[in-house]
This record gives sequence, structure tokens and C-alpha cells, in this order.
Amino acid sequence: MDDNHTALDTRASDVAGRVRAIDWAQVSADLDAQGSAVIRRLIFPAECEALTSLYGIDDGFRSRVVMARHGYGRGEYQYFAYPLPDLVAALREALYSHLTPIANCWHEAMGNGVRFPDHHSEFIERCHAAGQVRPTPLLLQYGEGDYNCLHQDLYGEHVFPLQLTVLLAQPGRDFEGGEFVMTEQRPRMQSRPHVVPLEQGDAVVFAVHQRPVQGARGVYRVKLRHGVSRVRSGERHTLGIIFHDAA
Repeated sequence: MDDNHTALDTRASDVAGRVRAIDWAQVSADLDAQGSAVIRRLIFPAECEALTSLYGIDDGFRSRVVMARHGYGRGEYQYFAYPLPDLVAALREALYSHLTPIANCWHEAMGNGVRFPDHHSEFIERCHAAGQVRPTPLLLQYGEGDYNCLHQDLYGEHVFPLQLTVLLAQPGRDFEGGEFVMTEQRPRMQSRPHVVPLEQGDAVVFAVHQRPVQGARGVYRVKLRHGVSRVRSGERHTLGIIFHDAA
């Protein structure tokens, strides 16, 4: 087994411990304040390189999307097939458990009656029962001039309201430009942009679709979209972890 594959052979218990050590109170506060939160050094450089190396291997993916063909931007991405790589599966499970209380609080605040179970496997059973059976974790690849238009990753009736992107490349060394960008559409107001600076191995957790905001007259909903600005040079890879599966 080569070094890259060894880096992905991470025990679920090790990943769970790494995720437990995150300051979740701060993550929750940041998500409530701005709809996104940065987790520094979520994955190690060797893991970033190992995940990046998977992109050129056909095995392990269910589909490839060339963004320009669909008007999504420029660049491409591939969705993993089941079974997911050990590291990706362990991160998806461990992160979900800590994000679920935030997701349930958001739904309660927005008057949404849907609640999420404690374990990701239970939520995936709910998705599969509704015909959402295709895995959604993905690797994205951008070259010079590539970008990702503002969008939302909904995929079906069952939507977990938070998702995660991990930057696998190092800005300034591997690429220039390519910033992670969000916009927030507030009622009767113009959209507000938000740029999230990331380093290799950093993750950003963000709202998939809507989040609650406390206003003078109570809670209201704001809509969010995310994308990637134009890569000026080099090559940028990211890992995306979406917690609901696709129809």
C-alpha cells in the first residue's frame, strides 16, 4: 500500500477524537452570527495530498461533472461512490453528530418541524427511504481561469442545513485566487458577500440554503449561496462533505 492510501486509512475513533477537540461552542456562535465557521487544520497535509491524488483515479467515484457544460462555472468535480474512503466516511459521521444540535436549533427557530437524528446512519436511512440514494461527498478540481458560480447543494426533499468544504491545496504555493465566497440574501435588502480565507487543511462549515437571524421583530430567514472566485494561477482541490444523499 502506498503512502497516499495509508494516509486515508484513518481509524474512525481517531477522527472522532479529532472532531471532539474542536471548539464547537465557537463554531455554533460563528454559524449563528454569519452562517459560516472556519475549523483550522481539520485534516493533515498528508491527508490533503492523499485525497488530491484520488482525483486522477477512476475507481471510487460514481460520476464526473464538467461545470462549463451545465453553466455551473469552470472546473470539474467528482462524486464519490459508496463505500466512501475511510477518512471521508469518518469525518462525515463524526461532524454530523456535532452539527446536529445546531441544525435542530435552526429548524426550531425557523418554525421547521423536521428534526435530525443523533447518528448520521439514521439520517441516511431516511434519505434512502425517500429515494435519495446517491452519495454526495465530492472532490473538486480547479485550474487557471476556473471558478464556481454561486449555488446551493439541495439534491432532494431531505436536506441537512449545514455542509462542509475542506481546502486541500495551499494558497500562494499551489494556486492564487480561488477564494471561497458566500452571499446572504436578506429580506428587502441587497445581497451581502462574504469571503472566507482558508489554508491547506482548513474547513469551512456553512449553511446549505437558509439560516435564522434574530431581528427586531423576531426571527427571520436569510438565504445563502456559495461559490469560488476565479483561480488566477495554479491548481486548487477541495473536499466537499454534504450530509444528505441525492435523488
